[in-house]
Amino acid sequence: MRFDVITLFPELFEPFLQVGVTRRAYSSKQVDVRLWPLRQFTHDTYQRVDDRPFGGGPGMVMLAQPLREAIEAVRAERQDQAPVVLFSPQGQALHHGAVQQWADSDGAILLCGRYEGMDQRVIDAMVDVQISLGDFVLSGGEIAALALLDAVTRLQPGVLGDEQSHVQDSFNPSLDGLLDCPHYTRPEVWEGPKGPMAVPEVLLSGHHGRIAAFRRAESLKATALARPDVLAHARAQGRLSPVDEKLLRSDDSQQT
Repeated sequence: MRFDVITLFPELFEPFLQVGVTRRAYSSKQVDVRLWPLRQFTHDTYQRVDDRPFGGGPGMVMLAQPLREAIEAVRAERQDQAPVVLFSPQGQALHHGAVQQWADSDGAILLCGRYEGMDQRVIDAMVDVQISLGDFVLSGGEIAALALLDAVTRLQPGVLGDEQSHVQDSFNPSLDGLLDCPHYTRPEVWEGPKGPMAVPEVLLSGHHGRIAAFRRAESLKATALARPDVLAHARAQGRLSPVDEKLLRSDDSQQT
């Protein structure tokens, strides 16, 4: 798997590739990340990559020619038809299903925009996919690219210390797309700012069936409270069992 990142700020990626549990995947080239500084594809003394927008308005717009030459250089080296991905507010919101698809792919060319954006003609002619992290705007596409790289890399075999770690993540199909349940560790009783707080007794019981049922109930509760839209989607997809629905009704009655 290979990701080529076209960016004005390659230095933002270098520390990321050297720290954390995912660094092994980058250093071994299990996930091969190559950085392409955009200014290398300019032809003037000032290495200019932007200009004022036609029609007026604030900000600057990234020039089409350096972007084209960078994309073509990456394609020439890759010798494949890897999609060009642009991080943009106009893109589809990134979700677990999309991350899994990228994790199962051969990679992509990641295009990191800056300023007011880039010349629309580059987008129309050369971009295959647009991705958004949500309904907000970042200073550039680098943070979004880092998020995608991290999410994809942790799904690769052998990257995480425990292969089951990502299986129990929020939004994973193994949880029917629901949020993960709360987790606890030592000590069994913690002296919090509002007094002692104990770990739920069932987690100390050693009874695997009861523990699994408790975690499922907590997952349902967390999703209903924090992301009712996710719960509604799981219900519409037929992922909730009669037992799940009973647990949700019981929780609703306790709250009222």
